[in-house]
Amino acid sequence: MTTSPARRAASLGRRRVHWHAGVLLAVLCGGLYLARRHWPAVESGAGRLAGADQGWLLVGATAALGTWAASALAQQGAVLRRLPGPRLLAAQFAASAVGHLLPAGLGAGAVNLRFLMRCGLPAGRSASALAVKATAGAAVRLTLIALLAPACPGLLRRPHPAPTALAVAVAALVVLGALPMTPWWARCRQALSAVRADIRALHGCPARAAALWGGSLAFAALHCLVLASVTQAVALPLPPQQVALLYLAASSAAALLPTPGGLGSLDAALALALTVAGAPGAAAASAVLGYRLLTVWLPLLPGLLVLGVLVRRKAL
Repeated sequence: MTTSPARRAASLGRRRVHWHAGVLLAVLCGGLYLARRHWPAVESGAGRLAGADQGWLLVGATAALGTWAASALAQQGAVLRRLPGPRLLAAQFAASAVGHLLPAGLGAGAVNLRFLMRCGLPAGRSASALAVKATAGAAVRLTLIALLAPACPGLLRRPHPAPTALAVAVAALVVLGALPMTPWWARCRQALSAVRADIRALHGCPARAAALWGGSLAFAALHCLVLASVTQAVALPLPPQQVALLYLAASSAAALLPTPGGLGSLDAALALALTVAGAPGAAAASAVLGYRLLTVWLPLLPGLLVLGVLVRRKAL
């Protein structure tokens, strides 16, 4: 007896709902485990956050909302075709939630890739657009670090890699250079060529170039503003420019450890950076907790609900 298409679709929909619920439960359990393991710091930070300045927290929440609009602007700037604005913004909101469920940005990338393909872009062009957006975001972060570092002398220290690490890196480069032109390496070169071609085409359209770089700059600046607002709310004794530089450096370092949404790695890097810069431990913990609350935990469930709506309406 064959199963009707309607029943198969309903069964697939139920499996997707169960999978989303299971992943959400796993993330929540992971968060509870981390909170339980570091409960004294979390408790003191939560207590300090409860008595924080509500006005500054509102500024941080507004900046957090703006990050999704900035992400949508940068994504529009990464493609020449005009994308549907409301669906693009909703896709960025959903992608930010899914990005906290899978490591190394795989969740957010999958949502954006599917959205661009639904908008009519080929798979290769969609993947290239994501690479262009990521490249612009990384370039903006490095530029901001280079501009802020002289204004905060002594705040960041240049790393001194061990000789063994340098030797391993040099050996790896030598081995990669000696490898034959395998199909995998040829595909990588082809993908890089496509990204370069897309960047040249986008910069031939001033409006798209402005959207790409302006959205990328706004995205990084708004995240800095979220953390700076929370630090002001909990009366953390650090100037905003130092907080912005510490956030950019810590988030860049945390990207080297691809945990889901930077959970654990970014928290530890931010708390360590704030503490080393002179902030009390309790204030640093409350600032990190407030930043995560505004950017991860409060939008997580609404973002997954928006994802379900987009999937149901076949926008993804």
